[in-house]
Amino acid sequence: MSGIHDLALFIAAGLLLNVTPGPDMAYIVARAAAGGFRDGAAATFGITAGCVVHTLAAAAGLSALLATSAIAFELVKWCGALYLLYAGIRLIATSRRRRNGDATQTMLSPAPAMRIFREAFVINVFNPKVALFFLAFLPQFIAVDAPAKAWSFVLLGCLFNFNSLFVNLPVAWLASRAGRGLRASAQLARWLQTAVGSLFVLLATRLATLER
Repeated sequence: MSGIHDLALFIAAGLLLNVTPGPDMAYIVARAAAGGFRDGAAATFGITAGCVVHTLAAAAGLSALLATSAIAFELVKWCGALYLLYAGIRLIATSRRRRNGDATQTMLSPAPAMRIFREAFVINVFNPKVALFFLAFLPQFIAVDAPAKAWSFVLLGCLFNFNSLFVNLPVAWLASRAGRGLRASAQLARWLQTAVGSLFVLLATRLATLER
């Protein structure tokens, strides 16, 4: 493949990186455990779409701006942190308002798949750490004399994102199976919704304290 080297190593490294637990996987697990495989899959595809944006941004040089501009980095970071905080507080508040409801009323599952997709997409896009990851990881497999470095960036990024589905979708399925018992109980459902909201608040705190 023109301009790309060590493709097998890239694929192996990408799969290992996707297996490593992180905020994206935590979000997928939380959604799948609370609402089933459909919600976990929607979160997976939303995160994947966000990674496509980061790939295109890296190819266009926008990720380099985040790496060199403190203002741009802080702006993106705080947009992501505030959105996560809003989502977390909303889930916790909803759980408390519905203490007298049944499991189907208190779970996250009634949320349309497209809304979960958008939520995952926004969370991923406004995480500058993901942008910097693509900027640091992909160039290692692009030749210095590559005729079209931007195109090589896009090809590697799309391959990385496609391979991530072979990790994240099975994780979503396993989490949905594990959460089946929780979803059957109204009390446990409310507890799980509160736990997911608390996870979002924790992720918002982590993102807010991220240093460039």
